[in-house]
Amino acid sequence: MRLLHLDAPGRLILTDFRGKPIPPYAILSHRWGDSEILIEDIFNGNYKKKEEGYQKLRFCAEQAAQDGLQYFWIDTCCIDRWNNSERSKAINSMFQWYKNAVRCYVFLSDVSASTSTSTSTGSILCRDWNVSLRRSKWFTRGWTLQELIAPASVEFFSCEGQRIGDKASLDQLLHSITGIPLAALRNYPLNQFSTSERMRWVSGRETTETEDMVYCLLGLLGVSMPATYGEGRESALERLQAEVERAGRAPSIIPFARNKSFVGRELQLAKLEAKLFSNTQTTSTLAIVGPGGTGKSQLALEVAHRTLEKYKHCSVFWIDASGKDSLDQSYISVAQKLGVPGYDGDQADIEQIVRRCIAKLSTQQCLLIFDNVESTTVQHGGSPTAEATGLADFLPHSKLCSVIFTTTESDTAKTLAPQNIVALGELASDTALRMLQSRLTTPLSDAEQLGAIHLLRELSYLPLAVSQAAACINASNITIQQYQARLYDHDQAALKYSNDLREGEQGESGLRKAVAATLSLSIGQVRQSNAIAVEQLYVAACVDRKDIPLDMLQAASPQARVDAIMILDRYALITRRPAESAFDMHRLVHQSLREQLQIQGRLHECTQRTVTQLLQVFPNSDHSNRSKWRRLLPHAQYALSHSEKNDDEERTNLTEDCARALQSDGQYKRAEELYMQVMESRRRVLGSKHPNTLTSVNNLGSVLERQGKYEEAEAMHRRALEAREEVLGREHPDTLTSVNNLGLVLERQGKYEEAEAMHRRALERYEKVLGREHPDTLISVSNLGLVLESQGKYEEAEAMHRRALEAREKVLRREHPNTLTSVNNLGLVLERQGKYEEAEAMHRRALEAREEVLGREHPDTLTSVNNLGLVLERQGKYEEAEAMHRRALEGYEKVLGREHPDTFTSVANLGLVLESQSKYEEAEAMHRRALEAREKVLGREHPDTLTSVNNLGLVLERQGKYEEAEAMHRRALEGYEKVLGREHPDTFTSVANLGLVLESQSKYEEAEAMHRRALEAREKVLGREHPDTLTSVSNLGWVLSRQGKYEEAEAMHRRALEAREEVLGREHPDTLSSVYCLAHMLATLCDYKESLNLYNRACDGYSVVLGEHHSTTRACRQHHSEVLLSCKQS
Repeated sequence: MRLLHLDAPGRLILTDFRGKPIPPYAILSHRWGDSEILIEDIFNGNYKKKEEGYQKLRFCAEQAAQDGLQYFWIDTCCIDRWNNSERSKAINSMFQWYKNAVRCYVFLSDVSASTSTSTSTGSILCRDWNVSLRRSKWFTRGWTLQELIAPASVEFFSCEGQRIGDKASLDQLLHSITGIPLAALRNYPLNQFSTSERMRWVSGRETTETEDMVYCLLGLLGVSMPATYGEGRESALERLQAEVERAGRAPSIIPFARNKSFVGRELQLAKLEAKLFSNTQTTSTLAIVGPGGTGKSQLALEVAHRTLEKYKHCSVFWIDASGKDSLDQSYISVAQKLGVPGYDGDQADIEQIVRRCIAKLSTQQCLLIFDNVESTTVQHGGSPTAEATGLADFLPHSKLCSVIFTTTESDTAKTLAPQNIVALGELASDTALRMLQSRLTTPLSDAEQLGAIHLLRELSYLPLAVSQAAACINASNITIQQYQARLYDHDQAALKYSNDLREGEQGESGLRKAVAATLSLSIGQVRQSNAIAVEQLYVAACVDRKDIPLDMLQAASPQARVDAIMILDRYALITRRPAESAFDMHRLVHQSLREQLQIQGRLHECTQRTVTQLLQVFPNSDHSNRSKWRRLLPHAQYALSHSEKNDDEERTNLTEDCARALQSDGQYKRAEELYMQVMESRRRVLGSKHPNTLTSVNNLGSVLERQGKYEEAEAMHRRALEAREEVLGREHPDTLTSVNNLGLVLERQGKYEEAEAMHRRALERYEKVLGREHPDTLISVSNLGLVLESQGKYEEAEAMHRRALEAREKVLRREHPNTLTSVNNLGLVLERQGKYEEAEAMHRRALEAREEVLGREHPDTLTSVNNLGLVLERQGKYEEAEAMHRRALEGYEKVLGREHPDTFTSVANLGLVLESQSKYEEAEAMHRRALEAREKVLGREHPDTLTSVNNLGLVLERQGKYEEAEAMHRRALEGYEKVLGREHPDTFTSVANLGLVLESQSKYEEAEAMHRRALEAREKVLGREHPDTLTSVSNLGWVLSRQGKYEEAEAMHRRALEAREEVLGREHPDTLSSVYCLAHMLATLCDYKESLNLYNRACDGYSVVLGEHHSTTRACRQHHSEVLLSCKQS
């Protein structure tokens, strides 16, 4: 649940409390207007521009403050309407949210207090207020019913914000207006009122959607069920009554009422029912297969309802497998119904939810129906979503369970249910006639029977075409004869293109012709009453046919759009989706529409118009808009891929928007392809040095850098920089952006001096042009801090990060995302200096604030989870560190996907903390997973892939698998040398690690050579006192002592110790490691006196820095005891 509050300067903050205790809050009840503040307005800071919505928001905030409440909730801007799962859960949670509110404020926009006076209690007095209140439309709305009954405290306010009274003082009047019993208004338990009585309370009320007259009763009746807009009020009411009757029985979810018009398919029904629960060993699986429009879903629905009737203790769950979002939401709904933990909030892990559901379902009788399964749904590979995991891997394994799949694909049916396939084709003529009769609102006369038979023959007895014909006849109020006469003209048009089929589609020729004809006629009928609806339909034909958001469609007003969608639904041209926000289109309808537009020569025009509309609604790629652009992205990509490849400006701009979204989602290769298209298009149209072209060059450079293509990225950024200097000037903000980006890619290549020079140049120019405290200047300060840290210049880096943090706290605010980035960066550099307690405090501050400001699942929040895990691990707090890394991984998998590069990093970090706990097998599995995924997504030679090769080598070495470990390190080294060069810092690390594994195999000479190479290279590139250089000094000391070269070994250890004391401080863990190593070395030489002094210092230091129970501290004390014993014995 998200809640709003105003901070001290009066800025609106949206805080996500999902997964955390919810503080006391106020809630607003109101009627929606045309200028409501939405969640994206909050994120983008544009909420004040909507006067009507902002007036209500300010009222609610100020009233809550007067009542001592910091937080408040408003439906328009606390629910992400682009998130289907969230919308659906909100409908079933709304009653509880209102009930839990400390105060409910009813804002009556149609009741004025302008002629009133105030009483001593703040309530208004007016001779007409009674009449005005009675006339308020608030009392006529369906959803306001639960908003009146659920909260304990309900206060009424005029449009000016004047208090009218509360539910207690106005109870007699409210009873008179609504007819609701006084006891209910006084918050008596609802179970004291019968179901029929509670259902009567909604009488006389209205809703925009007819189904909402039923859905608004869910909380009052204490039941939950999916919202299925488009089903009609009667169907929704029938489902609601069934839910009430089933209370106490086996939990089930069937989002559609039983089709009273279902006829035929007796043989198929008999076969399906006979096969249910027939396997005596494991789950019975069945598949219904057939071309589109043959009634597969309707057959499955009939089986579902018959099963409920026949098996009183059997659960039946309907799962929409047509796409990822619908599949995920179905699983979440099942979990909620079964009471499986973890389904709610942003930490919902779909894979875990499914496994828990399967475990529970396997112990009871159940029927699962997966509707609209496609080949992509049964691929193997990881997560239970439509794009990844095979459904076959996520099914119950129990003879008590049965599963039915519906699909258009024979191969998919054979994969899922090879022994039990029910094939559907056209209906028998008598069945088709019964189906038509059952769907018509006016019964057929005997004279019309013959005409109906001829009509059905023309419709190829296809259930989809029959349904559309019946819908058209009902909606147009015409006879069978009139419909058939009009169909003839449209049938001739359909013949023009139904014969021109692609290879492999001849089997659908009759079906497509039938649908094309009925579709053409329906469109003609719709156009007569609502031309806008036809244009909306044509736009839908130019995007992906699934989950088409209503907000994507243009209309003169929201009501005009609603009217258009309702008429299309009435003619059965679309299928409304749950939660009101979108609709689907049948595959054959979609194909036929596109073919009609092609014949008419309008497809290009409609596609262009669709691109324009998509461009208007497509948001920026910020994470706060992720749910919106993820839903719009398939439609934009469809429109672009099916449009003429040209240099049209709007097409280019939409392509760029898609590229940015893909980059934000970690799909770098696809983003690169689109950025390349944009760059080339702009070069042709605008020229190679136009500012917009250079922006494209910059974007391409950034996505190349994310893929580890550093040389190409550097070339792009240098190109952009040189051109921007020439065209815009050296001090233009875009030029400085290029300076900054070039610095970033130089740093990734280990070219630290040049990178530092770039960042210093950018900083100096920003300070001159924008000032020392401008946000862009502070970004430059932060980036300079990062490159200083990479060079081991920790004190200066810390100073940069502290400067950025202090300025951002002053200019922005303590909880601004950029401020929290500085908190995070400061934590990192403190950790590098061994200041673990302060580093941990920074990361905890960043995490807590990011959870509140950005939400528990924002990628930046997950970064803080990850970084906190790292610093906890350094302190030996392994259990908590592991918990952090598991949380980060689960979050990344859910938000970004299992194949996002940030997810791979999280897998790798979890592997490292498992290795620290000697959980080598699981650690190895993590590193192998990260390696395989990075090889697949990023390529074998990407630097991150090579990091995984290195990590796998380390954990293999810890297990004594030296040969394989050595092979890994050699592969990593060869890769780094090829990709990054022999003098890149990552290459030096690889050389050092190879030296360590050679040393473990007693290959001392080669190990010494590796450590000397690493040392010489680090001295040259990083400097003699860089922390990594000193690590090489220490490593060389160890391998020298192993060979008995004690003099040189001692010199190395003393050099490392002295330098670390100066650079890192006496209590840094690396310094203590040098103390430890020198102590061990001296003990070997029997110099017990100095050895014991050093051991004492190391043990005391480790105890303070790492804790007495850290494994390193314990090992140090053990060695100290051994040396002390040797000293006494000597």
